[in-house]
Amino acid sequence: MLKRFEVKDHIASQSQVKGSVQRAIRQKIADTYPALSPFIDELLPKKAPMILVKCHEHVNLVVVDSEVLFFNHYDGPYLPHLKLLHQYPDILPILRADKGAIKFILSGANIMAPGLTSKGATMPAQSLEKGAPVAVYAEGKEHALAVGLLEMSTDEM
Repeated sequence: MLKRFEVKDHIASQSQVKGSVQRAIRQKIADTYPALSPFIDELLPKKAPMILVKCHEHVNLVVVDSEVLFFNHYDGPYLPHLKLLHQYPDILPILRADKGAIKFILSGANIMAPGLTSKGATMPAQSLEKGAPVAVYAEGKEHALAVGLLEMSTDEM
């Protein structure tokens, strides 16, 4: 089950990052998501303070103007927050899960290949490698319900 996020229980520290760190984070995000390049100055302004929130379990949140925009685990790629993905839905390749998997995904279950390869599900036309960031949509829905990294390539599925 998913546990409700509580500031006092889950946040270890938060600090404003130096300009060099801010530029590095901004560059990593721009390299990972080329579709965001027209909007990168709007999302991550050069002069706005960027806060890096360190949570337990080695999760980092990138916060600008009191909005969580991206997160990462350990030193992994920065993944967009679902709110950001709803604003810019074309920044990630889309995997669509069938209707039978929705209830389990929303309850916190891992997404298995049968839920992505069955009749109601769709996968992108291009091949995606293991570790690629993807957005997971539900069959018949217009907004993403999850964001994550592939544990196997789409060719293996």
